[in-house]
Amino acid sequence: MRILGIDPGTGILGFGVIEADHGKAQLVDAGVIRTPVHEDDAVRLQTIFEELTDIIVATKPTVMSVEKLFFARNVTTAMTVSQARGVVLLCGKQAGMEIYEYTPMQIKMAVTGYGKAEKKQIQEMVRVILGLDEVPKPDDCADALAAALTCSMTLR
Repeated sequence: MRILGIDPGTGILGFGVIEADHGKAQLVDAGVIRTPVHEDDAVRLQTIFEELTDIIVATKPTVMSVEKLFFARNVTTAMTVSQARGVVLLCGKQAGMEIYEYTPMQIKMAVTGYGKAEKKQIQEMVRVILGLDEVPKPDDCADALAAALTCSMTLR
């Protein structure tokens, strides 16, 4: 099963594609989609839509795993990230993917076994599970791969 993990964001959106088969996972592609801060929100969302659509076409995932929003300090940031999540979900549905959503705690628990794990612990476990030489950079990319791994672990 090919899984596309997403760490939603407007300025930086992390993505990670893995191939999961019988409890083993292999990296297919990973990175981030960046949008300039000074651009209009509509232009930023269009960029996310177009680039994510290209990634989906190139990597052909059948399942999407998206991190749920879990913060309320900055309402403006929450709103823009929510808009980006909407674009992500639309891309997934238009591509005919099954979509699963996980809270940060569920992702931490699945990847590290501890629901309050630190970011560095999650990144290191992503590296170990996927057999990578280095931790995926930037953090958004590692978080997206963690979301994909969570999905692979919960669906097997």
